[in-house]
Amino acid sequence: MNIGMDIQSEVAKTLAENGPVVALESTIISHGMPHPQNVETARLVEDTVREEGATPATIAVIRGRLKIGLDEKDLEYLATAGHREVTKLTRANLAQCIAAGGTGSTTVAATMIAAYKAGIDVFATGGIGGVHRGAEQTFDISADLQELSKTPVAVVCAGAKAILDIPKTLEVLETLGVPVITYAQSDFPAFWSRSSGLTSPMTADEPMDIARAFATQRALGLGTGCLIANPIPEEDEIPPTTINPLIEKALADAETQNMTHGAVTPFVLQRIYELTKGASLAANIALVLNNARLAAKIAMHVRKQSDNA
Repeated sequence: MNIGMDIQSEVAKTLAENGPVVALESTIISHGMPHPQNVETARLVEDTVREEGATPATIAVIRGRLKIGLDEKDLEYLATAGHREVTKLTRANLAQCIAAGGTGSTTVAATMIAAYKAGIDVFATGGIGGVHRGAEQTFDISADLQELSKTPVAVVCAGAKAILDIPKTLEVLETLGVPVITYAQSDFPAFWSRSSGLTSPMTADEPMDIARAFATQRALGLGTGCLIANPIPEEDEIPPTTINPLIEKALADAETQNMTHGAVTPFVLQRIYELTKGASLAANIALVLNNARLAAKIAMHVRKQSDNA
């Protein structure tokens, strides 16, 4: 069955030449940031990937078409259409959105699925979802973790979102057999902060080493993705001593207002933005750009591994 996938010409040309492509999610545009910072950041991220020698491919579903690479019109549409018009897509609702001719932005899970289908090896995002605090009662665990266990794409992030239960998130990733590699330090990062206080399962100091590990993983036929945790630049981080009390305050506010399931994360992130007087958004933009740089470098080395295979 033809699902209706449109690969942007720049992306198609790079893939045909076995060149490096970096997939980018679109939920950060439609749901993750206010306008106009969302579309400005999307353009900056794409420019950053190009500056490092790779081709960006922002992914979304537009009127029933799975788009691998967006033009300016599509970017602006996602940035301004509003939540009612743009569905937040994951594995569970991606097919339905396409079949119904709908429009949706892709989360980590949906972006991984689309990237793999298009033949893209590497994906850059902000932070992955994971095990929510109190999951032993709510069973609220992001689909991102299951996707990492079954879709062989290398995902570059700034760690798990700091509002989550990071120790449990790492435990679930280990149980699912997902390699977790932190770049250039031994501590696993916590999104806005460089350290979560937890030791990373693995580390690598060079993009080439990460690419080699990922290529070997695929050659073994393990079938899983690979999570690369890239700490936010030191000059842009919000230290744990500053951000952690604000996270606790935001989570308490969410509980007071009876926020549950999918409503929790957007509410908490908005409250943290308010409590930090916008500093969390600035840090978010910095870490996304930093992840795009590393992802492009890894993508170039992954393609070199492919050429030498």
